[in-house]
Amino acid sequence: MAENEKPAAVPVPAATILLLRDAPGGLEVFMVKRHHQIDFVAGALVFPGGKVEKGDADAALNEFFDGGESWTDTMRAMGAGAIREAFEESGILLARDARHGDFVTSERLADLQHYRSLLDKREAVLADVLRKENLRLALDQLVHFAHWITPANMPKRFDTHFFLASSPIGHAGSHDGRESVDSIWTTPSGAISDRKKWNVIFPTKLNLLKLDNSKTVEDAIATARKTPVLPVTPWIENSTEGQILRIRDDAGYAQTSANMREGM
Repeated sequence: MAENEKPAAVPVPAATILLLRDAPGGLEVFMVKRHHQIDFVAGALVFPGGKVEKGDADAALNEFFDGGESWTDTMRAMGAGAIREAFEESGILLARDARHGDFVTSERLADLQHYRSLLDKREAVLADVLRKENLRLALDQLVHFAHWITPANMPKRFDTHFFLASSPIGHAGSHDGRESVDSIWTTPSGAISDRKKWNVIFPTKLNLLKLDNSKTVEDAIATARKTPVLPVTPWIENSTEGQILRIRDDAGYAQTSANMREGM
């Protein structure tokens, strides 16, 4: 390290879910548009997600999990954080009613919506909400899909795990109006193609392209279950054509580089 060079920022653990549904036009994923004043990927179209909080690793959550028995403590915290963040940002909740084991209905979901803001503002604790409302987090619905780490030269870094999950029936989804200002169900190709309407950053684009290889939710989840997930940390190379953003060639993406001058 050079004398005046600052050490790389430590990546913050984060988790996100690609919430899926089948539609007449093909596989769709739920996405939100980030508020333009947010300090990370402002204005971009992204999957619901965010930082994993201390409460997501609370040992008290272990009694409220369906699935995840073979996962490490770290991955269970990732799963809990992904479900919590998806609920906060989309209103979709991957949880079952512990009384009968069925997913939360649309009517019950409407009664739970006030927890979105409480959890987001840390005025409610996830384990307490699950206990009070007799709910269980459906870790068994999460399928590991991708793992991206922000480049070392960036001032703000995240170590993000991406999961796939089928959205429960009746969970329509809606943006929170605070961190996100718009939301859509879209085909992966639809999110990428309308560049005038949507700003899609490089990792999101590549994960949409990867998802677009599947035509149904069942196909996407089956493919993800049998595909190893390798960590991806992009880096920049200088060339005669400008700065090139690159990723490892063996991570399962059809595109592994992008010219930053031409847009990604």
